[in-house]
Amino acid sequence: MSVQTAAQWVFNLANEKQGIRRKLGEGINTRIFPGEHVMLSVVRIEPNATGTVHSHPNEQWGVLLEGECVRIQGDEERPMKAGDFWHTPGGVPHGIRTGAAGATVLDIFAPPREEYRKAGEGFGTGAKK
Repeated sequence: MSVQTAAQWVFNLANEKQGIRRKLGEGINTRIFPGEHVMLSVVRIEPNATGTVHSHPNEQWGVLLEGECVRIQGDEERPMKAGDFWHTPGGVPHGIRTGAAGATVLDIFAPPREEYRKAGEGFGTGAKK
């Protein structure tokens, strides 16, 4: 195993220069941090934005770090506030909607989403419109 320098293993949520950039949708941008078995995604959602309801085979956890949103999962819509977090099993349709405050979410995927290992656009191959 090779030894990494701090520049390779220390990150900051506010450092916009770090991570792999991906535009998920209009007003929804993320920075991806892939690992071998887990992937983190720091998602910034502008006010009054709506993400495409989609699903993927990867398990996903999400933490609302800042702001407010409505979490859509299956047939439910639930208001969320900073500090709330959720679990989405693989294959379950889900999405998000913000109001005037916008939101910052930390998503955790296991295993990592292969299509997110490079910069790009969209929610990935499992997105449904």
